[in-house]
Amino acid sequence: MTIDRGASSAHGAALTERVLEVVRRAPEASALEYQHVPWVADIPRPMAADVLTDMVFPSGRPLSPSLRAWLAFDVSLLERYGWFGPDGELTPRTLDELVGDELGGPWGECYLPLADRFEECFLLPGGSDSRRVIAVGEPDTEGEYPVLAVDVDDLPFVGLMYPGFDVYLADTAKLVRMEFPTYTALFDHATYGPRMRRHARHWFGGDACAEFPF
Repeated sequence: MTIDRGASSAHGAALTERVLEVVRRAPEASALEYQHVPWVADIPRPMAADVLTDMVFPSGRPLSPSLRAWLAFDVSLLERYGWFGPDGELTPRTLDELVGDELGGPWGECYLPLADRFEECFLLPGGSDSRRVIAVGEPDTEGEYPVLAVDVDDLPFVGLMYPGFDVYLADTAKLVRMEFPTYTALFDHATYGPRMRRHARHWFGGDACAEFPF
C-alpha cells in the first residue's frame, strides 16, 4: 500500500488511524523485523479518555495528534520503552541522559552539549547501534514532533529521520515503505520534506543533522 502524496491521510491522526487498521489485524505481530517487539503486550490497553484529554508533556506542550490517536488504542508499547512513571506521568529524558542509558555513559557525555536543546526526549523501538527518539519542542504544521536517529557507530550523530510519530508508525507498520540510504533521506521527500525542513530550521539551524563534536 502506498500513500497518496499530499493527501490529508498522509499525515497526523488520519495516517495513524490507517496504521491502527493494520495493527488491529495482528496486534501480537512484531513492530520490527530484526527484533521481537510486539505492537501490543497481551491485549490493547487504551489510556482512559479523561486522562488522555488532560495529558500534556511536562513542558506544557500538547501531545501530538498521532500520539493521542495511538494512546487511545494502547499504552503498552510506549510503556515498555520507559515513557511513563509509576503514577502514569510522562517521564522524558534529555538527549544525553537517554543516550547514556541506552548506549553507555561515555556516549551520553558526548551529547551533553545538546542537553539544553533536546530537553524532552522519549525512546521508540528501532535501531541496533542506533536509536529512534522523539524530541518534543516546536511542532511542525501537523502538530507533530520529529523522530530522530541517534547513532554512535562512527562519530556520534543525531539527525532528523521522520517528521513525526505518524510517519514513523506508517513506515514501521509497512503501510508505506521509505528508502533510507541515509538517516535523513526524507529531508527531500515530496510529501514529508516540507515538514522535515521546518523541523530542521528549529532544531539544527536549517541542517538535517549534527555530528560530533556538537
